[in-house]
Amino acid sequence: MFDFLPPQAASLSPEIDFLFFGLLIISALVLGLLFTLLLLYCIKYRRGSGASRTGQEEKSWRIEIGWTAATLIAFVALFFWGADLYARLYEAPPDTLDIFVVGKQWIWKVQHPDGQAEIDALHVPVDRDIRLIMASQDVIHSFYVPAFRLKRDVVPGRYESLWFHPIRTGSFQLECSEFCGTDHARMTGEIVVMSQADYANWLATQAHGDSFAGAGEKLFRSLGCGGCHGPGSTVHAPDLAGLYGKTVALADGGFAHADDDFLRDAILLPQKRAPAGYAPVMPSFAGQLDESQILALIVYIKSLDEKPRKTP
Repeated sequence: MFDFLPPQAASLSPEIDFLFFGLLIISALVLGLLFTLLLLYCIKYRRGSGASRTGQEEKSWRIEIGWTAATLIAFVALFFWGADLYARLYEAPPDTLDIFVVGKQWIWKVQHPDGQAEIDALHVPVDRDIRLIMASQDVIHSFYVPAFRLKRDVVPGRYESLWFHPIRTGSFQLECSEFCGTDHARMTGEIVVMSQADYANWLATQAHGDSFAGAGEKLFRSLGCGGCHGPGSTVHAPDLAGLYGKTVALADGGFAHADDDFLRDAILLPQKRAPAGYAPVMPSFAGQLDESQILALIVYIKSLDEKPRKTP
């Protein structure tokens, strides 16, 4: 509809454009009316004009109430529309295709569920809900795809997620929209949206490494995590099977939701939110693992809900 903008390549792109232009048009109308009235009064009551300055006796409250109510209703309607759209942008639908993205000066590292890896490129199928789970290796980056009308800051020390539903095939620009260092302008890439069949063929032709869960399981074993968290362990440590998504009682009397950020803290800062009932003997792996390895461990722990646990 708006040819001077990037193509509308995601399912929510048209609605985002309509909201933006709705806000722009209503704001322009209000501003235009105010400046028109201001100009008319400047002309009418200019120096030397014969306009009466004794004060108007007639009440204008009907016009004032109507004007105020109309603008209030318009902007409140835009607010609720925007709030609803914002909530839908942040709440991913079920059964998404999860892809992992790590921002690093000055590249985007992408890992597909079955182990295919990309640098500064992301191949996805059309007409499928895609969720990106993102982390930063160093500084704040911002994952921005103009054609999708989506942007999400990727902040060190926490995980961010972004979902979209591509509706047209093609190659679309990927940018970092947060200044992240001297080569910030070169931190670009492309999102390649393919048909379902072409995407399946593309996956089949790419080099296969371990899946993220498989890589996490190997790392879990090599780090000796099973010595405490394995089914045959004699150490009194939390059972990781079924942990993800549950509410965990903490040693300080509080509670925490066992989400991605909680598991990340448990790996890097184990005493930050230590679970109740366990001795504080969990070592910190800060400085020993990069973001890709931490993500792999978390994906493996999440997968323990879905398959029987193996003995390390």
